[in-house]
Amino acid sequence: MLTLVPRPRTLRTSPDEEALTLGTTPGIAAAGAALPVAGLLAASLRSRGAAPSLADADDAAIITLELTGPDGSRGASDDRVADESYALDITSDAVTVSAPEPAGLFRGTQTLLQLLPVDLTGSVQVPTLHVDDAPRFEYRGVMLDVVRHFFPVADVLRFIDALALLKINTLHLHLTDDQGWRLHIDSWPDLTAVGARGAVGDAPGGFYTQDDLRRIIAYAAARFITVVPEIDLPGHTNAALHAYAELNADGVAREAYHGIEVGFSSLSASPERAEATDRFLRDVIGEVAALTPGPWLHVGGDESWSTSPEDYRDLVRRITSTAAGTGKRVIGWHEIGSCDDLPAGTIAQYWSYLQPVSPAAEQVRSVVARGGQVIMSPADVAYLDIRYPEDIPTPGGYALGLDWADGPTSFEAAYTWEPTAIVDGIAESDILGVESPLWTETALTIADVEHLAFPRAAALAEIGWSVAGERDPAEFAGRVATLGPMWDAAGIRYARLSEVPWPSGEPA
Repeated sequence: MLTLVPRPRTLRTSPDEEALTLGTTPGIAAAGAALPVAGLLAASLRSRGAAPSLADADDAAIITLELTGPDGSRGASDDRVADESYALDITSDAVTVSAPEPAGLFRGTQTLLQLLPVDLTGSVQVPTLHVDDAPRFEYRGVMLDVVRHFFPVADVLRFIDALALLKINTLHLHLTDDQGWRLHIDSWPDLTAVGARGAVGDAPGGFYTQDDLRRIIAYAAARFITVVPEIDLPGHTNAALHAYAELNADGVAREAYHGIEVGFSSLSASPERAEATDRFLRDVIGEVAALTPGPWLHVGGDESWSTSPEDYRDLVRRITSTAAGTGKRVIGWHEIGSCDDLPAGTIAQYWSYLQPVSPAAEQVRSVVARGGQVIMSPADVAYLDIRYPEDIPTPGGYALGLDWADGPTSFEAAYTWEPTAIVDGIAESDILGVESPLWTETALTIADVEHLAFPRAAALAEIGWSVAGERDPAEFAGRVATLGPMWDAAGIRYARLSEVPWPSGEPA
C-alpha cells in the first residue's frame, strides 16, 4: 500500500505492478530555476546513502525536474496554490517531476522522498505511478514560540526541514512577549540588550540578530516556506515595557517577568505617551517589515485584558495602519475583529475552540465582512502545546504540554476537524488557511518541540493540503507510521503515540 502524507489529490498506480530500479548513483537532470530544487533533492538522497549527480536538462538522467511555465524559469506568481501544484510520474525507466513553478517542483520532490526508503546504499525498487497534486489552502503553517523558551538558529533550521517534508509552507515566528524580546531592533537596542535576558523560569534568554533572521528566512525560502514574524502588540509587551520606561503610562519601567500568566501588560494609549508609542510602532514595525520578503506581518492583538476597550481600539488602529503602511498584509489574532478601522485585507487568526467562545465568532465574521480572511487555529485541536492524552516517554524525562485548551488533545482529534465547520457564515473562500501554534512554556529544547509537534503537525498538514471529505483516523495513522523511519533517520524526537502503528523496533 502506498502511503503519503498529506494525501495527494490524484494517485494512480501501475496495474501490472511494474517498478523502477533506482541505483545508488542516480542522475538528476534540471535547468534554470529548477537547479536549486535539484540541489536540495540531491542533498536529501546523499543523506540516505546515495551518490546522486546533477546533469543538464538535456542529458540522460533517471530523475528529471521539469518546469512547465511559459519560459521554464519564471518566478512565483500571485496564485500560491497553483504555484505549488505538481505532477510526479514514475515509470520503469525514469522519474519525472513537473510543475509550473519551482515551489511545485519542491513539493513533488518531497512526495518522491516519502516513496523512497531511508537506506539508499543499495539499489531499491520504486513503484510506478502517476500523481497530480495541489494544495487545498494557500496558507498551511506552524507557529513556533521562541520567547517563553529561546531556540538558536540551528534549531529553527532543523525544525524547518521537518516541516518541509509535510508540505507545510509557513513558519510563524512568535518573536516578542512578556518574557522576552527575541529580535534585535537597531533603533531600539535595549529591547534585546535588556529585554532578552531571560525566559520562563530560570531558563536562559537570547535573541536573533537581524542577520540571524535573514538566515532563517533564506533557509526557509529555499524550501518554499514563508516566515511570518510576529511582534505581539499592544498586550504581551512586558519585555518592551521593562526595557523602555517611556512606553509605560506612568513612565516607570516594569520589572522583568519570567512566569506564564498572560493579559497583564499593555502599551500606553495615553496622549502623554503618544509620541513615544507611535515612534516605537513606526521604528519596530518598519525594521521588521524591511527584513521580511514575505507578504504577511503578524501584529498580535490577543489577550490585552489590561487595556481598556477604548484604548485597545485606538492602539490596534495605530498598530495595523502602521503595519499596512509597510506594504505588508496584516495578520492579527481574532480579537482585532472588535475594531472598526482595520486595513483592507486584514487577516484574523482564529484561536478559540471548535465551539467558539463568544465573541470570537463575531470578531471573525466582522473581519471577513470587511473583505478580510481567516487563518483557522482552533486551540482545542490545532494547538501543539497541549499535552497528549497518554503518558509516553519524553526527550528530557519531564512532563511536556499543558491542558488549558480543554486538553489533552489526541492524535485523532488533531486530524478530524474541518476548517469550514467552526464559524457559521465563513465559507472556504474566506479561509486563507490553517495553522498549528506551539507555545513553549514546557518545551525547553528543540527535542521537546519535536515531541509536541510530531506526529500532530502531520494532521494539520493533511487538513491544509488534501481535499475536504471524510477522514479515517486509523487509515491516516497507518500512513503516518511510514514517516517514523524518516524522522528516526533525521533524529526527530517525535512522540510514539499508541494510536499510530509504528514499525517494530525502537527509534534510532
